Amino acid sequence: MNIPIWPGSSSFFPGNTPFGFYDNDYQFQIDSDKFATFASRRLGYPIVNIELQDINFYTALEEAVTTYGNELYAYQAAENFLSFQGASQNIALANNSLPKPNLATIVRLSDQYGVEAGVGGDVTWYSGSIHLTSSKQSYDLNEWALNTLGVSGSAIELKRIFYEAPPAITRYFDPYAGTGTGMTQLLDSFGFGGYSPAINFLLMPINYDMQKIQQIEFNDTVRRSQYSFELINNTLKLFPIPDGSPSKLWIEYIYKSDRNNPYVDTGGEDVITNISQVPYTNPTYSTINSIGRQWIFEYALAISKEILGYIRGKYDNSVPIPGDTTKLNAPDLLSSATDDKNKLLEALRNYFDKTSRKALLENRALESDAMQKELRNVPFTIYIG
Repeated sequence: MNIPIWPGSSSFFPGNTPFGFYDNDYQFQIDSDKFATFASRRLGYPIVNIELQDINFYTALEEAVTTYGNELYAYQAAENFLSFQGASQNIALANNSLPKPNLATIVRLSDQYGVEAGVGGDVTWYSGSIHLTSSKQSYDLNEWALNTLGVSGSAIELKRIFYEAPPAITRYFDPYAGTGTGMTQLLDSFGFGGYSPAINFLLMPINYDMQKIQQIEFNDTVRRSQYSFELINNTLKLFPIPDGSPSKLWIEYIYKSDRNNPYVDTGGEDVITNISQVPYTNPTYSTINSIGRQWIFEYALAISKEILGYIRGKYDNSVPIPGDTTKLNAPDLLSSATDDKNKLLEALRNYFDKTSRKALLENRALESDAMQKELRNVPFTIYIG
């Protein structure tokens, strides 16, 4: 058999790798030939023949660099995904950018509570009114929804039923305003004149006005007729029975379909919705430090062992030599390659875990505690003055 073997040297040219991710990186071009020499010698050359060519070593090195980048940026993407989620897909590449933590995702999660509490959120509250009829106590809200909104009562959810009484301040008499006999309106340009009773506060503090307004509202609750309602099976029943001229009862409601919608309205913009869209690309080889490159060389060597093991496994294990036969070591190469790759990946992931935000903050706290303990042993200086 005429098996191609490693000639002992190589000369890298762009295009020698399958994908060409790093072919134009000058440092990668230099290290490719150095790695081919390193790997071949680690595999036994020139004592034994190595059934590999330069392109096999280049392929192993390219795969190792890509694997290193994938592990690194997968960790970075997971560490900062809450900050990336919801951002535009057109943002700059994250490789050389410093991620800025933000609360956007947390706010989106809390919006649902704002909707139910009526203090915000991403579901629109609508308002409508029911015309009250004298001596009519019960009102069918299913009928109201169908006639007013054109939907069935089950399509909406009532959030608030109320009667908007005039503000207490409109029934406020301030004897110290102006001449003491009435009010001088100062906000008429916006139609707010009826809500500003005073023009000066020379005699009474502002807390007096606040207490008086609260007293008026409390008086309405206790001394005047207490209006209430009950809502059972979409039938609204008022207490007491309305009497006198017709009036309105206001209703605030939401459409259940709005709340049940699981998607955020992004205004038509493409945003990052999952971790595969975080804008990381392959690393720049020349910027990887010596720690990363050493891991890459070791991982590429494991891949070279794996390739050589597959090649030798294709041939008869018994190879004749002068006066005897020898066996190829394909099983040993494949076993060693698998073991080396697993150990290297585990070591790399443990290394990344040590540099996580959580781990660094915990280490900083431990360092601070240790420093405080150490400083307590330092004698205090006594000043005599």
